[in-house]
Amino acid sequence: MVQVVSVAAGGALGALLRYLVSLLTTRTIAGEYPWATFIVNLLGAFIIGFLWGIFERSKVSTHIKSFVLVGIIGSFTTFSTLSLDAFKLMQAGQTKLALTHLTVTNILGLALVIGGYVLAQKINKLALA
Repeated sequence: MVQVVSVAAGGALGALLRYLVSLLTTRTIAGEYPWATFIVNLLGAFIIGFLWGIFERSKVSTHIKSFVLVGIIGSFTTFSTLSLDAFKLMQAGQTKLALTHLTVTNILGLALVIGGYVLAQKINKLALA
């Protein structure tokens, strides 16, 4: 139960941090490019890598790791988790699998966003008919 509460508390904090970074970014950088998402994803990837490196060599409790890595950083950006998973595969000597995982996840993710959007548009048209 402590583990669940740790992840939930970290998730709330991570979501709030994401919102604040997005708010700050949209107020300071103009344009069509999704800078807030770009910054959050890359910042999260760096932070999760840094913390993973720290946690690997220290005796941090499982609850703290879950609070920070799964809760805070996981809700701040799931891109960071994808990147960490790929790095772990590379550490295990599975570089080809890591690159395949990244490529397939990104391409399918984009395809599914498009597919979901198209389906929603069709449902909207039916609802209006």
